[in-house]
Amino acid sequence: MLRSPVLSGRPWAGALLVTLGALLASSLSLATAPSAGAADTLLSQGKRATASSQEGDGLSASAAVDGNLTGTRWASQWSDPQWIQVDLGEKANLSRVVLTWEAAYGKAYEIQASDNGTDWRTLKAVTQGDGGTDEIAVSGSGRYVRMLGTARSGGYGYSLWEFQVYGSVGDTTPPASGGAVKVTGSQGNWQLQAGGQPYTVKGLTWGPSVADAPKYMPDVKSMGVNTIRTWGTDGSTKPLLDTAAANGIRVVNGFWLQPGGGPGSGGCANYVTDTTYKNTMLTEIAKWVDTYKSHPATLMWNVGNESVLGLQNCYSGTELETQRNAYTTFVNDVAKKIHSIDADHPVTSTDAWTGAWPYYKRNAPDLDLYSMNSYGDICNVQEDWEAGGYTKPYIITEGGPAGEWEVPDDANGVPDEPTDVQKAKGYTQAWDCVTGHRGVALGATLFHYGTEHDFGGVWFNVLSGGLKRLSYYAVKQAYAGSTAGDNTPPVITNMAVSPASAAPAGGEFTVRADVRDPDNDPLNYKIFLSGNYANGDKGLVEAKWRATGNGTFAVTAPEKLGVWKVYIEATDGKGNAGIETKSVKVVAPPVTGTNVALNKPTTASSYQAQYGDCPCTPAKATDGNTSTRWASDWSDPQWIRVDLGAPTAIRKLQLVWDPAYAKSYEVQVSGDGTNWRPVHSTTTGNGDIDTIDVTATARHVRLHLTARGTGWGYSLHEFGIYS
Repeated sequence: MLRSPVLSGRPWAGALLVTLGALLASSLSLATAPSAGAADTLLSQGKRATASSQEGDGLSASAAVDGNLTGTRWASQWSDPQWIQVDLGEKANLSRVVLTWEAAYGKAYEIQASDNGTDWRTLKAVTQGDGGTDEIAVSGSGRYVRMLGTARSGGYGYSLWEFQVYGSVGDTTPPASGGAVKVTGSQGNWQLQAGGQPYTVKGLTWGPSVADAPKYMPDVKSMGVNTIRTWGTDGSTKPLLDTAAANGIRVVNGFWLQPGGGPGSGGCANYVTDTTYKNTMLTEIAKWVDTYKSHPATLMWNVGNESVLGLQNCYSGTELETQRNAYTTFVNDVAKKIHSIDADHPVTSTDAWTGAWPYYKRNAPDLDLYSMNSYGDICNVQEDWEAGGYTKPYIITEGGPAGEWEVPDDANGVPDEPTDVQKAKGYTQAWDCVTGHRGVALGATLFHYGTEHDFGGVWFNVLSGGLKRLSYYAVKQAYAGSTAGDNTPPVITNMAVSPASAAPAGGEFTVRADVRDPDNDPLNYKIFLSGNYANGDKGLVEAKWRATGNGTFAVTAPEKLGVWKVYIEATDGKGNAGIETKSVKVVAPPVTGTNVALNKPTTASSYQAQYGDCPCTPAKATDGNTSTRWASDWSDPQWIRVDLGAPTAIRKLQLVWDPAYAKSYEVQVSGDGTNWRPVHSTTTGNGDIDTIDVTATARHVRLHLTARGTGWGYSLHEFGIYS
C-alpha cells in the first residue's frame, strides 16, 4: 500500500504522555455557542430526566431539559458523586452533549450512555472542567445519557442550566443495498448523506490483501468502522467491495496519480505538456468509475494522493507553481468526467499539506469536498480551513499518531518513536479534532488497518502481525463508543536501553521496561531488532536475547555498526500485544592497546575514485573514522597494506567491513614489504566486524583478499592493528 504522509504545515509539538485510563476516556476541548445542524438534532429537550439528588424545590432534573437556558436549573446536594440522566425514549446515535453550567460546576465528570439505564459505558471523561459551556463531541449510541459528576469545583453541589444531548435516531450506517451519496447543507453546516441517511465517515485505511478481506472485514466492522479507504482502484477491487458491502462497510475508492505519496513516488508527470499521460489516466479512471459506480460499497471517489506537495520533488520555482496549477486543473477535469458518468457519488482529492487547498480552490471547483492526510498536526487543519476562507467541507483520509517526520530525534539522531500509549492517544486526539470541526469535517479514515510486523507496521498499524494494539482499542472507543468487556493489551512503560549509544557489535546490551497487563493475563515476551536506520531493512528479526529478571533482558547486538531499533513485544495469549521501541547505537567493540595503524601510510591494489561516497582511498581505512572507507575494484584478488614504520609487536586486528566484505582472505606480515608470511586466514568471512588475535612482530601488515562476499569489490571502514 503506497503512502507517505507529510506535515500539514506545522511541526509536531511532541506526543502527550497519558495513562491507559485516560487513553480510553480522554479529556476534551471546551467550546461555546452550540448550534444543531440537520444531522445533529437536539434529542433531550422535554424528555424524562432524573438525578441522584436535588438541592431543593424547583431545582429538579427536569429543569435542565426544559429549554430555558438561564431561567431554570438542576442543582444537586453538596457531595460527590452525583448524576443527572435523560431518557431519550429510543436508542439514538449520539454526536455531542452540551452542558451549560451554573456557577457550581463539575471539575471532573464523565458523559455516559446506556441502552437500559443500568449498564453504563463512558463516552468521554473530563478531568479539568472550568465551568461555562462545555460542548463535548461524542461517538456512540444509547437511549439513556448521563453526566456523572465525580469532583466538584467548590463546596457547593453540581448545577446545570441545561443538559442538551444531540444526535439522530436510527442507524446511520447505510444498508448494503447502497444508495446515492451526497454532500448536503450549506456553508459551515454540511453533512454527508448515504442512502438518504446522515453519514459520518468513521474509517480506517485498508492494508490487508483482497484475499484476506473476508478474514479481517468483520473485525473492522466490530470496531465501529463504517468506511475503508484504498489508494488504487482496478480490476482486482471488486472482491474487496463485495466483502465490504457484505459487512455494511463503504469504500473510498482511490486513484493514484503521479507524483503520489508526498516524496514524488511513481514518477514525475508534466501536467502542462504530457497530454498522453493525462488522457491515459482520464480514460483509466473513467473505466473503473463506470465499472463500480453502482456497487453498494462505493462511498466516493478520491483522485490523487499528496501530489500537490509531491510536485516539489519534481520541480522548483515558477515551474513548480505552474505544475501545481496544471495538476489541480487536471484533477478538476477528472472530477467533471466522473460526475458525467456517476452523479450519485462525490469526488474528492487528497493532499498532505493545507497549502494545497488554495490550488484546489482556484482550479478544481468541481470537487465536492477536499481531503487531507494529517498526523501530529491534525488539530490545526480546522484553523487552516477557517483562515483560508474555503467553501467546501473535507474529510481526513489519513491520520493518527505523530509520524517519523514530525517527532524530534533521540540521542542517537533518529526519530524518537512515540510509545504505544502515546500512539493510542494520538488516535483519540485526531478523532476529537475531526468531530470538533462540526459541519465541515465530515469524518476520517484513520491510518492504518494493516497487519505488517515491521518498522512501519509497529509505528502506524492498529494491528501488528495480526495482534491488536492499544491503538486498536482507542479507535474502537472513538467509533463504537465503548470497549467494555474487551480484553486489552499489555502496557509497556519506562523502556530503557543501556548502553544506548555504545553497544558493542556482537556483544550484549541491556533492555528493561515496566510491563503490566490490565486483565492480569500471563505474558510472553520477544525482543526484535530492525536495521531500518543501519542498513535500510525495515523487517523485524528476533534478536538473540535472554531474560534476566524484573523486566530486564540481555540482548546480543548485531555485528553491523549503526543505529538499530530494538523492540520489546509482550503478548497476552488473547490476541493482543504491547510493543515498545528504542534505538541503540552499535559500535565497534573496544580493543585495548594502541592502534598502531592509525594514519600510517596505507596502499592498495586498487581503489574506487568515483562511486557513491567515493573517492575511497586506502588511507580512509586507517583514519580512525568508521564513516569513511576504502573500496577496491570489483574483481579478485585485491590487497590493502599498512607500513607501521618500524618492526612492531602485533597482538590483534579489527576489520570493520562495509557491506562489500571479503568471504576469503589472509592476514600477512612482512619485515621488508616483499616477503610475506600468513598469520591468519578464513574462507567463511561474513562481513561486519572481524576481531582477530595475532602474535607477530612486523613492520608491514597486509590483507590478501581472494573471494568477495558480494558482487561489489572489497570495502573496509577501518583496518585497525593493535600492539
